[in-house]
Amino acid sequence: MRAMRRARSNALSPVSVLCGAVLLLGCGSGTKTVTASSAPEVTQPTTTATSPAKTPTSAAKAPTGGAGAATGTTRSAPEPAFTQEKPASESEAAAAALIRSKGFTPNNSSEYHSNQALRVLVATRTGSGDGYGQQAFFFVNGRYIGTDTKDPSAKLRVVSQSDTEVTVAYPLYRRNDALCCPGGGQATVRFQLNNGRLTPLDPIPSLERRAG
Repeated sequence: MRAMRRARSNALSPVSVLCGAVLLLGCGSGTKTVTASSAPEVTQPTTTATSPAKTPTSAAKAPTGGAGAATGTTRSAPEPAFTQEKPASESEAAAAALIRSKGFTPNNSSEYHSNQALRVLVATRTGSGDGYGQQAFFFVNGRYIGTDTKDPSAKLRVVSQSDTEVTVAYPLYRRNDALCCPGGGQATVRFQLNNGRLTPLDPIPSLERRAG
């Protein structure tokens, strides 16, 4: 009898072990169910946090556009409204400086008419003891083009001038006339601007007649 009871007891033991394993498996599956249900909750905030990150990227483009607009405005801006000064080469001061560089001193700066195309300044050789040795210096729109003659005259003066023509008077010397006192009258010569070149319309007196 005792041997039969022991055999039954041993036969029931595997069943008990199997039931225990089933219970544990059931508990384990329950644990997995809880874990699986909580996983989407963790994933969902991750997706939501990604979309705000795109917003600063699009907002960052706004300053770039603003800078481009400012650049476009600068390039298309009109020229300054104020009147610009004439280049130095057109001014009387520049003309006088050029004459001085050639060893002459202008006699009268008011002779230089900057509103004309053809302009003139009579100048005396610098350091001349007697005050003679004069030439007429001509300019076209401020650009120096030359003198009336190659050699200086004793005296000369501008009689009249216009946009394209200047008339110069030369006192005439007779033989044995003192330098201070030319007694041969005077000759007037018109210098005209033609296609950028200066042309005398009247005969220029010889050097001995105009220089004494």
